[in-house]
Amino acid sequence: MTNLSITPEFRPLGKSGLTVFPIAYGMWRFAGTSPKEARAKIDAALEAGITLYDTADIYGVDGDGAFGDAEKLFGEVLANEASLRDKMVIASKGGIVLGVPYDSSAGYLTSACDASLERMGIEQIDLYQIHRPDILGHPAEVAAALTKLREAGKIAHVGVSNHTPAQFEALQAHLDFPIATNQPEISCWALDPVFDGTLDQCMEHGVTPLAWSPLAGGRLALPKKEALKEEDGDCLVATQALLDRLAGEANVSREAVALAWLLAHPAGIIPIIGTQNLKRIAAANDAFKVSLTRQSWYAILQASMGESLP
Repeated sequence: MTNLSITPEFRPLGKSGLTVFPIAYGMWRFAGTSPKEARAKIDAALEAGITLYDTADIYGVDGDGAFGDAEKLFGEVLANEASLRDKMVIASKGGIVLGVPYDSSAGYLTSACDASLERMGIEQIDLYQIHRPDILGHPAEVAAALTKLREAGKIAHVGVSNHTPAQFEALQAHLDFPIATNQPEISCWALDPVFDGTLDQCMEHGVTPLAWSPLAGGRLALPKKEALKEEDGDCLVATQALLDRLAGEANVSREAVALAWLLAHPAGIIPIIGTQNLKRIAAANDAFKVSLTRQSWYAILQASMGESLP
């Protein structure tokens, strides 16, 4: 049976004209360390071939830090060696406001983008994403703000995160340029984008899916006893067992197979890894050692679903 294509060949970032390594590095948990430790993570990612670096203005508040801490630390790393910037495609996000919770009004997006640029010490964000859809934000106003930011050279391309297909279409209808990316939660345990039209829409419009939490927030790595305590724990354990079997055949980790499962999808998914462990950053490339057939890909899907496809 023919194996599905999983290669380290660069992938297009939507219709932006940019191409990036098929695995990205995410900075949700990047804050809270010294610039030296942060630089070590960046170096490990660069050595692994990673070119897309995904952060957000709110990253940092989930630990002991504050709003903007991840961007600020990233900026310190970039300031220490200016040549790093040329090796990266930098993505950030805005629109979440603590206690509100969302604001994609023109005034706020403009100020949020300016603040992100200042914290990172860069002149332009390569990919600026609306972090969560603002239900009170008319897509025409959001689009106008993004257009002005783009015309001012503060951002190069636009993406969305956590948007439904309908929310994506509503924003795209008011833009004169294509949305490059959509960033949903997706893994072989979080399957909604496979069935809710998100990935189909990406393929329809040539949009690149960026997968956050590609290892299900660590749930795929849980020991069996802990996995059984999770919702649908039997399905989770069955999925882990299948990943382990395939991992054994390829002499890689369970996580590598989970990444390979995403990489094999025809939408050109780019999983965003968020590990802080240098060895695990390097090991992400083991995904390219995995061989998946249609049968094994669908077996993982059905194990996660807990039922057979019709």
